[in-house]
Amino acid sequence: MGEDRNENEGDVTVEDKDTNPRTDESLETPEPDPEDNMQKQMNAAVNKETAMKYADNAIRQRENEKTYIQNIKNSNSGLSLGDLKEDALLADSKTVTRFSPAWNQTLASTAAILMTFTAGLTSGYSAILLPQLKESGSSIPCDESTASWIAAMAALPMAPGCLICGWLMEKFGRRNAHYMVCAPFLLGWILIACANNLALILLGRFFTGMCVGLIGPLGPVFISETCSPQLRGIFLAAISLAIAVGILVSHLIGTWVHWQWTAIICCIFPILSVILLSVIPESPTWLISKGQIEDGVKAFSWLRGYGDEARSELKAIIDKRKAADLEPTPTLREKINSLKSPELMKPLFIMIVFFVTCQFSGVNTVAFYSIEIIEKAVGKGIDHYVAMLAIDSLRTVMSVVACVTCKKYGRRPLCLISGLFTAISMVGLSMFLYWTDGKPTNLTWIPLSCLMGYICAISIGLVPLPWMMCGEVFPTRVRGLGSGISSATTFVSFFIVVKTAPGMMTDLGEVFTFLLYGTIALIGTGILYFILPETKGKSLQEIEDRFKSGKISIA
Repeated sequence: MGEDRNENEGDVTVEDKDTNPRTDESLETPEPDPEDNMQKQMNAAVNKETAMKYADNAIRQRENEKTYIQNIKNSNSGLSLGDLKEDALLADSKTVTRFSPAWNQTLASTAAILMTFTAGLTSGYSAILLPQLKESGSSIPCDESTASWIAAMAALPMAPGCLICGWLMEKFGRRNAHYMVCAPFLLGWILIACANNLALILLGRFFTGMCVGLIGPLGPVFISETCSPQLRGIFLAAISLAIAVGILVSHLIGTWVHWQWTAIICCIFPILSVILLSVIPESPTWLISKGQIEDGVKAFSWLRGYGDEARSELKAIIDKRKAADLEPTPTLREKINSLKSPELMKPLFIMIVFFVTCQFSGVNTVAFYSIEIIEKAVGKGIDHYVAMLAIDSLRTVMSVVACVTCKKYGRRPLCLISGLFTAISMVGLSMFLYWTDGKPTNLTWIPLSCLMGYICAISIGLVPLPWMMCGEVFPTRVRGLGSGISSATTFVSFFIVVKTAPGMMTDLGEVFTFLLYGTIALIGTGILYFILPETKGKSLQEIEDRFKSGKISIA
C-alpha cells in the first residue's frame, strides 16, 4: 500500500510539471533550466521503478505466506520459523487476539485439573462412606474385612488403568483420552449413587478407581505439553491441590449428607470436564509427533503465542520430528532395544523410587482412614469429624503453598525438606503412642500436631513433585509409556498400602505402622538426594536431551 502511494505521488509530480505549465505572460518567471527538468524527470522515473520493485517484492511475500500452510501439509519434515508471520502460523484463528497465551494455558490446564479433582473425590469418599455403612440400621452391612475391600477396590484397577492410559494417550491423543475417561467416571458414580447392595458399591468403586489410574499419567503429560516452562510448575503442582480439594470436598459433603447423595453430587464434575475439553485444542507435541504439523502449529500458537521463546521451542519440536522422519523405520527388535535407552531407563528408575517413597510414607492411609486414624492416635478427647476436616483444610492450604513454592524454588530442595519432616512427624507420632501405650492423656495436642505436621510436610513435596516430574522427565516418543509405568507403580503401592493398613494397625499396632512409614520416608529421601535431577525452568526438549547425553545434573 505504502509503495503504491509513493508511485502515484511520483506520477503526479511529473504530470504537474509537464501538463500544467504557467501561461500567464504578465508574470515574470525565470526560464526553466532544461538540465534541472531532465534531472527531476530522471528522479521520478527512478522512484517509479523502485516503487514497482517494492510492490513486486510485497506481492511475492504475500504469495509465500499464503503457500506456507500448504507447504506444511505437503511436508512432515523440519520447517524454518525465522521469518514466519503471525497470520501464516494461525491463519483463521481469532482467539489468539482475544485471549493471552497465559489465559489459554490456564483454560487447558483447568480441564485436566478438574478431572484430577474428581479423582480426589474418589480418594476421600471411603472415609465418609465406611462410617455411615457401619452405623446401626445401615442397608448394607459392613465389617472390617468388607470395609478394607470397599476402600481398596478403588486402588485395585488404578495400576492397570495407568498402563492402559499410556497406550490410550499415544494412540488417540491427550485430549481425546480425557474424553474417554469421563464416561466410566460418570458411570462409576452413578452405580454408587444407585447402590442397594455391596456388589454395586464395589463395581462403582472399581470404575472410579480405574479412572483415577487413567487420569494419573494423563493429566501431568497434557499439562506439561501445553504449558510454558514458566507456568508448567504451578499448574503441575495444582494437580496435588486438586486432589487435596477433592478429598476435602468429599469429606465436607459426606459429613452432613448421606453417602448416596454425595455420589450424585460427584456425578456433576465429569460432565463439566467434557464441556471444558470441548473448547481447547489437542496437545501440539502429540499432533506434531503424529505428522499433523499444521494442526500442531495452530494448537501451539493458540496456547503459547508468538514470543521468541515459544518460536524456539516450536522449532525444536518440529526439528525433532524432521530427525525422526529421516531415520529408517525400526524393526520390532529395535523398538524393544530402544526401551533400554538411558533417556527412558534413568527417569523411570527415579520416578519409581519417588512414587514408592511417597506411597509407603502412608499418605493414602491417612486419606482413606482419616477418622479411624484420628480415633486411634488422638483418642476420645476431640470430635473426629472436626479433626478430619481440619486436617483436610490444612492439606488444601499446603497444596496451595506447594503451587507457589514449586514455581519459586527447585524440585530438589522441596523434596528433601518434605521427606525429612515427613519422617520426623511419623516417627514422633509413633514414639508418642509408644510412651502412652494407649492410655488416656491430656496431651492430645501432641499426636494431633504430629498428624498436622505430617500433612504439611508431605503436601509440599512428596505428594506433588512425583506427579509434576512424571510429565517432565520422559522423552516424547515414550512419554505415555514411561509415565504409565511409573504411575502404575505408585498405584500398585497405593493398593498395597491401603489394603494392608487396617490389618497392620490391628495386628502389629499403630506404633510399628507409623514407625515403618516414617522410616521409609527417611530412606527414600536419602536415595533421592543422590539421584533426583533439577528440572525447574527447563524445556521438555532440554530435559530429554540431557538424559540422553547422560549430563543431567542433580544441582
